[in-house]
Amino acid sequence: MSQDVWNFIFIGITFGIYIGIALWAKAGSTKDYYTAGGGVSALANGMATAADWMSAATFISMAGLVAANGYDASRFLMGWTGGFVLLTTLMVPYLRKFGKATVPDFVGDRFYSKSARLVAVVCAIFICMIYIMGQMRGVGIVFSRLFSIEISTGVLIGSSIVFFYAGLGGMKGITYTQVAQYCVMVFAYTIPVIFISMALTGNIVPQLGFIGDFTKGGADAVPLLEKMNTISTDLGLDKYTDGSLGKVDMFCITAALMIGTAGLPHVIVRFFTVKSVKAVRKSACWTLSFIAIIYLTAPALGLFAKTNLVDEVNGKTYKEAPSWFKNWESQGMIAWVDKNNDGIMQFDKGSVFAGKPLMDGEKKGDHGQRLVTNEISKDPNEVFYEKDIIVLANPEMASLPKWLIALVMAGCVAAALSTAAGLLLVLSTSISHDLMKKLIKPDCTDKQEMKYARIASFGSLVVAAYFGINPPSSVVAKTVAFAFGLASSTFFPTLLMGIFAKKMNREGAIAGMVSGLLFTFGYIFYFQFIAEHKNYLFGISPEGIGFIGMFVNFIVAFIVSAFTPPPPQEVQDMVEEIRIPSGAGEASH
Repeated sequence: MSQDVWNFIFIGITFGIYIGIALWAKAGSTKDYYTAGGGVSALANGMATAADWMSAATFISMAGLVAANGYDASRFLMGWTGGFVLLTTLMVPYLRKFGKATVPDFVGDRFYSKSARLVAVVCAIFICMIYIMGQMRGVGIVFSRLFSIEISTGVLIGSSIVFFYAGLGGMKGITYTQVAQYCVMVFAYTIPVIFISMALTGNIVPQLGFIGDFTKGGADAVPLLEKMNTISTDLGLDKYTDGSLGKVDMFCITAALMIGTAGLPHVIVRFFTVKSVKAVRKSACWTLSFIAIIYLTAPALGLFAKTNLVDEVNGKTYKEAPSWFKNWESQGMIAWVDKNNDGIMQFDKGSVFAGKPLMDGEKKGDHGQRLVTNEISKDPNEVFYEKDIIVLANPEMASLPKWLIALVMAGCVAAALSTAAGLLLVLSTSISHDLMKKLIKPDCTDKQEMKYARIASFGSLVVAAYFGINPPSSVVAKTVAFAFGLASSTFFPTLLMGIFAKKMNREGAIAGMVSGLLFTFGYIFYFQFIAEHKNYLFGISPEGIGFIGMFVNFIVAFIVSAFTPPPPQEVQDMVEEIRIPSGAGEASH
């Protein structure tokens, strides 16, 4: 069978499963829509949370960043995994005990203020909209390769599918769909890497192959990392195992990702679906176990892919280029610019770039290469590729069976759809429950509330689809990193103070959230869309500024709180109550 047939089989089967689950688990009440009825098992919720967590940024982009940047990309691995530990120890047990359906619900009640609830709704919308842009971009990239269509068309297809099962089933439909999606993802991510590890290193365990010897084709055994360091330095780049990011920026990005993780509303609400605080902790253990399978595999996948990419392309003519190169070239995701006019595809820096840059309007080179945009001719290399294709193209680079290539495609789609659905739920509930039900129309019925939720889902997807087609960054993981920065400067400090600082009042919480949001969003917007220079504050890039935004939130909140009346005594007593340790009294119920 052809590759297209295999692709359609795998995608068709998985979509059939997702749609079937959505129809079976259709939400019949707001409790089903918001928290899946509160009766999901710890194991099922662990798988669903892992699927929700492993977004397109994790599945598609993370290994691509590891392949391109080596050590520098470890900021994503350390930030996202470390953040989950913060989330499960400092946040979710207490929020689950509080018993609310959404993060703005907790903020509104804890800080006894409609204004605080409104600010929390605005923050949730900002965070989730930026995050879902990255997921829609990931869906578009996969569909563009799968069906040989434009990325924009792929985004629209993905948006329609997400709306169907997320808008129909709410949290109940999303939860059980995500269980299926995790199963697809874990097989799609790990099985190809096992085959590639055996081909490159002779080791069936990818993690051991990562630190083992390169033995492909009977070559003399040499440590794979050492080989990649040699390749990198030969190409005029930094060593693969060395970092080029400044230490301050590296630290701030890692911290922002870690802290932002603990403030992500779409992950927090997943723990409202289980029966008790005890089940929350069990579910968290399962989630970390499921996440570890993929996160411990990503560095090996990135290294293997980079090795195959250079080996398959460097030093060959365009006519000798492998078929996968030309397939991805058609989607505008990879290109060759013959800068020295010698007909050879080269990664090397230096004299090879002495040739005259291509001019605007030139679409085809002298040796047959196709050009995507003139911007590529400014890239410091002859071979240009989008980092987000590494996972998708890796099986083709390694000449793996067609069914494995199709499995990877299905896994990428599952990763993007699973997180997009969770984000869409937070967006719709923030608007329908926290805005409409709690602030604008408190007398609306359950039926009307669900209607508002589905309308909000549609509107949110329209906006997300637009920015998925026109993203603030071409790399999915970088777009998503901005959402983490906003979460770290808004929700994390506010939730932490709401749980552990019983004298934090509404004025302080509101001022802190607004300050953190404006500072972080303003910094990101300025350096992404306005400033032509990169003179970052203290060398901190937009990806890491959320860490500073967190301190802005804390400082403003405590200063304002010190000069305004303390919260009512009943609120302080409530805070004391939700902090009862696990296993003591009602904390285990």
